[in-house]
Amino acid sequence: MPMNDTALSFLKQLHPYDALPDRAFHALWNDVMFRTYPAGAKIYDLGEELDGLYVIESGQVTVRDENGHIISQLQRKNSFAERGLMKGGIAVTSAYAQDDCRLICIPPTLFHKLRADHEPFRRFFDRKHSTKAHDALGKFDLTRAHVATLMVADPVTCAPSMTIQAAAQKMRDERISCLCVVEKKKLVGILTVRDLSGKALAQGLAHDTPVREIMTPDPRVLSPSAIGSDVLHMMMEYRLGHLPIVEAGKLVGIVTQTDLTRFQASNTAGFVADAARAETTQDLAAVTERIPNLLVQLVAAGNRHDVVTRMITDIADVVTRRLLAQAEEKFGPAPARYVWLACGSQGRQEQTGVSDQDNCLILEDDIDERMLAYFEPFAQFVSDGLNACGYVYCPGNMMATNPRWRQPVSVWHDYFRHWIKSPGKEAQMLASVMFDLRPIGGDFSLFDGLQAKTLKAASANSIFTAHMATNALTHATPLGMLKGLATIRSGEHRNTVDMKLSGVVPVVDLGRMYALQGNLEPVNTRARLQAAIAGEVISKSGGRDLLDAYDLVAQTRLDHQARQIKRGKAPDNFLPPADLSDFERSHLRDAFVVIKTMQSALMQGRGVLG
Repeated sequence: MPMNDTALSFLKQLHPYDALPDRAFHALWNDVMFRTYPAGAKIYDLGEELDGLYVIESGQVTVRDENGHIISQLQRKNSFAERGLMKGGIAVTSAYAQDDCRLICIPPTLFHKLRADHEPFRRFFDRKHSTKAHDALGKFDLTRAHVATLMVADPVTCAPSMTIQAAAQKMRDERISCLCVVEKKKLVGILTVRDLSGKALAQGLAHDTPVREIMTPDPRVLSPSAIGSDVLHMMMEYRLGHLPIVEAGKLVGIVTQTDLTRFQASNTAGFVADAARAETTQDLAAVTERIPNLLVQLVAAGNRHDVVTRMITDIADVVTRRLLAQAEEKFGPAPARYVWLACGSQGRQEQTGVSDQDNCLILEDDIDERMLAYFEPFAQFVSDGLNACGYVYCPGNMMATNPRWRQPVSVWHDYFRHWIKSPGKEAQMLASVMFDLRPIGGDFSLFDGLQAKTLKAASANSIFTAHMATNALTHATPLGMLKGLATIRSGEHRNTVDMKLSGVVPVVDLGRMYALQGNLEPVNTRARLQAAIAGEVISKSGGRDLLDAYDLVAQTRLDHQARQIKRGKAPDNFLPPADLSDFERSHLRDAFVVIKTMQSALMQGRGVLG
């Protein structure tokens, strides 16, 4: 079935199809097929012969592995089934329509021809399935993980002279199943709950019996350089439930069977599956409270910052959609079409271990007061649920619970039209937030026209883009005198660098400006920078330098948060430069110099093309 003009335009603007020569793209005109599926319908099952590569024109698709676990939830512009096509044309997953879907299907022979003949097409799909992001969708390889990423650092200890009653009370209070027994900073034994029950209680020992009488002396240990397989083998061979980690004779950590279980459970597919099945807000909160541990494991596995933040954001998206479904179960089906959108870091798919909520609702036009009233408690329910799940209320009240951000689509058109026409300070601030909108649940078509029309109007208005550029330069990089890093001078975060406001946000602002200048659709910051380079909004050399600088700053921020979580602290964005080596500080400063250079180029209106 030949493509209609809408589908043709849609596909022609989508990478990697936009990189195909006209002749190659014209081949799609005759060979591509349309497929429509109602909500819940099977698209293909594991082991079936595939009809081709699927591209989602509208709707959402759920992909499951051989165990039925959700490994991805795809939406408009995403493609799927290519992995099966590259492995003999047989499906290696199953796919179902999450809601009503319209798909473009590229036959296998055409898919393989495009891969063989066109480097951008081949590079796109080969890279998509060679990244650590794809590997991380499955279970982490526990056998290759370093012990340092598995262990609990600074375990609770006791002296061998402590009474068994005091030891039992300490375990109870700390909610742990063992104590490491230390004398003169040296590990001399280990005491477990089993020792207390099997030796002390079973033998009727006095409460004041010293721990040394029932502990396991000189326990087996491993060093931090060991790997997960060493832990597994030693635990299985000697039937151990607890394994101390010792370095240079000093106790530095402990690995328990619980730690191994937690590590194996730390994969995004498991999170998505658990969230999708959650019946209550409490169930969802139980899922999201595991996210800090997930962040640590993803960083420890060597995943790049944009992979980690994308995976964490995917969980937030599923949680949001589940809350939307729960809201409709509670208040009844929505009386009008709506689309729930996220802005801020969730909108850009850049959530880390510290995230509040920024969201809004776009409703269909011709909605009456009764219909409008339905969405007030609806929005409150979802926002309250997000807050309970750790996505705290937006301090600026940029949420769908605010009537201003819960309006029909025509009002939203008016909002953006006014901001672009009269770019005052508030308009600049609001536009900065709203240009990062991304639909999460509901009818995405309500947003499509708004996004395209607004981008076109904004990019064409030089006065508006000039004001937005000024607003984008309000966040300075932390560069001090004498080639050093400028730290916060007073207050709670004294002697630290704010890696969000002074590090990541300046690049987020630059990426947004490039998107406005070039009428670019991506919302994710890294994708915006790549699109700006491809579209020659900025020079290749300047753009590549900025990409590298952003990667370093964002990765350093994420590494900092992972270290805090491992130490049992709540993650934040305030990095003490003293935590970094001289080498790391030097490269971080170089990254900030690149960012400042690109800010200066934006201010001069030349985008580093000169």
